[in-house]
Amino acid sequence: MLICIFTGFSSGLPLYILVSLLPAWLRSEGVNLKAIGLFALINLPFTWKFLWAPLFDRFTPPLGRRRGWLIISQSLLLVSIPIFGAFNPTLDIWTIAYLATIVAFFSASQDIVLDAYRRELLIDNELGLGNAVHVNAYKIAGLIPGSLSLILADHMPWSGVFMITALFMLPGILMTLFVKEPALKAGAPRTLRAAVVEPFKEFIGRNGLQSALLILAFIFLYKLGDSMATALATPFYLDMGFSKTEIGLIAKNAGLWPSVIGGLLGGVWMFKLGINRALWLFGAVQMLAILGFAWLATVGHSLLWLAVVIGVEALGVGLGTAAFVAYIAQTTHPLYTATQFALFTSLAAVPRTFANAATGYMVENLGWFKFFILCFVLAIPGMLMLIKVAPWHANGIIAQGQHH
Repeated sequence: MLICIFTGFSSGLPLYILVSLLPAWLRSEGVNLKAIGLFALINLPFTWKFLWAPLFDRFTPPLGRRRGWLIISQSLLLVSIPIFGAFNPTLDIWTIAYLATIVAFFSASQDIVLDAYRRELLIDNELGLGNAVHVNAYKIAGLIPGSLSLILADHMPWSGVFMITALFMLPGILMTLFVKEPALKAGAPRTLRAAVVEPFKEFIGRNGLQSALLILAFIFLYKLGDSMATALATPFYLDMGFSKTEIGLIAKNAGLWPSVIGGLLGGVWMFKLGINRALWLFGAVQMLAILGFAWLATVGHSLLWLAVVIGVEALGVGLGTAAFVAYIAQTTHPLYTATQFALFTSLAAVPRTFANAATGYMVENLGWFKFFILCFVLAIPGMLMLIKVAPWHANGIIAQGQHH
């Protein structure tokens, strides 16, 4: 579990540098919002990471198949993040965009290996708790670029800020040097073709084509409504008349801690409930949270309700994500961990990248209240698929093929 704290922290840091620190830096240096908005596209490596994941299953650098790739991606992140400080946002915006894409690529690569390593490290009944610990450490890592670095930026030049922020990669690098390579439960794929083709063949062969497609559809749909509802959360709060300070104070406190507590509780409850029941119960909380937004749209400016809505939403996401990641981990086969895990998490990220791009247009046409009701309705198909994918009374179609 201690290792999972380090994997989560190391995975979250570069992502939050890209999504919270970069936009803050660009905005404070006078870059326009349209240009900053386009920076959302640097998230694409996280959607396409399954394309190069087979390389990490197939080839083994010095230090081992998992640790070798980890030390490479982590060292590249440590070296590339401080380079941001060498540029001027108003003059070098394209160079910064290219650099951000490179950092996103290294970050997505690190995620592929960390996910695979964690799957190989944890035995099946530890998956729930281990992944919950990882997800929470990931969120806590967001406090470095999202708050510490911003405070530092008021007192020192940005080049120093990026340098200090990059140094927080060191705990992850130390972890990689000290942990043992996980024992190979099966040999590595022998050829690159095997590393690309076999994970898909194995997944379909184990579950049958129909079940395999069902599982993929479920992974795509389970967090769709929730992901869309939160895509425009901050603009929504501003439209409801909350000041930036009110949102900052309440969102950081009412949001971060319930989501951390939700994730940890989720991990502990999954021990007792099993992953299937957790998906049902936590999914229900996740859906109710969407209705909280719709309620806030009718109430308008109320600090108490803002705190309640943010808290419940964060708790629901914490619980839902813990069960969802454990489910994805349980669905992978030890031989092809990196490729299958990357494929499933990429698929789960597709709605985040593309559906969320459309949310602005929907709100323009529907208004906030109807938009949130629509998000609630879009959450229903994913829940209905649980009947097939993760029945309440059984271990689900997944688990049967799990232990050969």
